[in-house]
Amino acid sequence: MNLGEREWQSRLIMGTGGFRSLDELEAALVASEAEIVTVALRRIDANRSAPSPLDVIDRLGLFVLPNTAGCYTAREAVRTAHLAREAFDTDWIKLEVIGDDRTLYPDPVELLGAAERLVADGFTVLPYTNDDPILARRLEAVGCAAVMPLGSPIGAGRGIDNPHHIALIVEDANVPVILDAGIGTASDAAQAMELGCDAVLIASAITRADDPAAMAAAMRHAVLGGRLAFTAGRIPRRFHALASTSDEGLARW
Repeated sequence: MNLGEREWQSRLIMGTGGFRSLDELEAALVASEAEIVTVALRRIDANRSAPSPLDVIDRLGLFVLPNTAGCYTAREAVRTAHLAREAFDTDWIKLEVIGDDRTLYPDPVELLGAAERLVADGFTVLPYTNDDPILARRLEAVGCAAVMPLGSPIGAGRGIDNPHHIALIVEDANVPVILDAGIGTASDAAQAMELGCDAVLIASAITRADDPAAMAAAMRHAVLGGRLAFTAGRIPRRFHALASTSDEGLARW
């Protein structure tokens, strides 16, 4: 996958929030074979005064993608992104601008404003967005390196509520499409890839599983299988049967 002018082998991106222990986090990251992991600036002590996910990430040699989780305005998100650039020495940012506490849906107006500002400031911007094809197109137009539509609300585990919208975003996009939020199990991740997404970002489905490492491995296989199915090309859906074996040469009475 080409993302941010870099080539990545894994199409699974992992979130790091919510793990019960650092050992559990490390086991899941190893099992996932992810190369990119997201980290919320507000949850991390960048000074390393105590053991943190950053220690695990560094030990495994993974790429940190800081995010602006918890921001509700463009101004707040832009400020957080600049702090993350200083703390983590990276121009990459996963941009989140939340609209309200109940749904955790993105605020499209504030999101677009923050994206435009951060692109102008030299960031590689990956925005968490609604499953809105028009908004996705606008985010691409202002220079975002990818678009990250939600499948369903953060942590809901419902999978993809509107596959048609995701397919429309994929069809129209000239940048990678990364499904972000809502995945509950491996079949959801496979569906995202079968719809043509370039990658998926998964956090809660792994961190809240009874066995996070096993679920991370399941997601890794689901992403691989879903992508392979997409590139192979599925058969069309039909209302009636279509025999797989020709009846040519059979006796007729």
